[in-house]
Amino acid sequence: MGQFAYKAVDRGGVHISGHIEAADRKSAVAALAQKGHFVLEMAEKLHGRVADGEKTMLDLSRFLDFGRGRIRHKEILAMTTQLSTALRAGLPLLNALSLIRDQQDGRAMKEMLDSLVDSVNTGKSLSEAMTEYEHVFGPLYLSMVEVGETGGILEQTTSQLAGILGREVKVRTNLMNASMYPLFVLVLGIASVTVILTWIMPMVLGSMEGSMGLLPWPTRLLMATSGFLRSLFTSVMGWLVIAAVVVGLVYLWRWTRRDGQLSWDTFKLRIPIMGSVLRTIAVGRFARTLGSLTKGGVTILEALKVVRGTLGNELLGRAIDEVAEKVKRGESVAEPLGESGYFPPLLVQIVSIGEETGKLDEMLLNAAETFDGEADAAVTRFMAIFPALMILALALVIGFIIVATLLPILMMSTGGGML
Repeated sequence: MGQFAYKAVDRGGVHISGHIEAADRKSAVAALAQKGHFVLEMAEKLHGRVADGEKTMLDLSRFLDFGRGRIRHKEILAMTTQLSTALRAGLPLLNALSLIRDQQDGRAMKEMLDSLVDSVNTGKSLSEAMTEYEHVFGPLYLSMVEVGETGGILEQTTSQLAGILGREVKVRTNLMNASMYPLFVLVLGIASVTVILTWIMPMVLGSMEGSMGLLPWPTRLLMATSGFLRSLFTSVMGWLVIAAVVVGLVYLWRWTRRDGQLSWDTFKLRIPIMGSVLRTIAVGRFARTLGSLTKGGVTILEALKVVRGTLGNELLGRAIDEVAEKVKRGESVAEPLGESGYFPPLLVQIVSIGEETGKLDEMLLNAAETFDGEADAAVTRFMAIFPALMILALALVIGFIIVATLLPILMMSTGGGML
């Protein structure tokens, strides 16, 4: 059996491409013809090379294609929006996917859509084809696509998905923008203080090392810190300590991703300002996701299972697990949701009224707009307060260094004794 790369046109006049295994070229053409494909080009792939006229030189695009080998959230959002628009315009699913694929510039995105087109063309449903890329789409996306296919409302569910993904991209962008400036100030401050203490301070205060006992305590503390940092960068033992710290930070990061995820997520929710921002964002996700899933016909238990994975916090996720267990025993959603203590009373009241009136999906989707507005306001407050706190902390450190440096000089100039 050989593998053949082909370009063809389907019954709808859409250009497609892909790979097929067959005994020979004639068999490959016949197999494609049975699927309704008219072959335009075909070449056999031999030992990793493409024969019959296709270029065989080393393809350097994979090495030069920086930043385009990974599928980003914005690309999935654009694909979902295009798919929703195409389906609402009346295009068949296969034609819509082929059209979207032909408009892609990113290599990874084009390869994924190639795979989706091939899978759907062989008779798989879109949700089945997407399960091969579950790490890209996630459980929410797959569940809503499956609901849309089952109920014949794929254009509606993709439209809802576009709204959810658009909101997620906006939140990610806001959080990234909010953290860039504080991180820049933090890195610049640490670098500046390290340079001052390691190289500048020894030159300024070097002549006073012989009278350490007579120096004021701020100056002694500053010189001790300077000596410690200098030893880190000028000795083998110091570099070993730095390497151990780096390894420890990497281990800590991995621990927060696995065994320590619950403890880390609990700590994040308790951080002043930041904890409020993360909690508000999670509440908005809960309302929008649960409302969209129940509106699409997903059972409340299945919807809670999907929602649990979208909150981005293990502590809140376990609270949802407890809610699901109580719902399974016949209780309402609102009561255990309120008992958890992690969700605001307004959300609990909305869920309670929605369950009583049978309009849970509508009320959650309407409330999602309110919670999203609160999340945006919380991010804005964070952007206003946190950089100011970072600058204040940096100013205090620099101020201490200046005072500790000038204090012995001023005391000697005034004839006073050293403390």
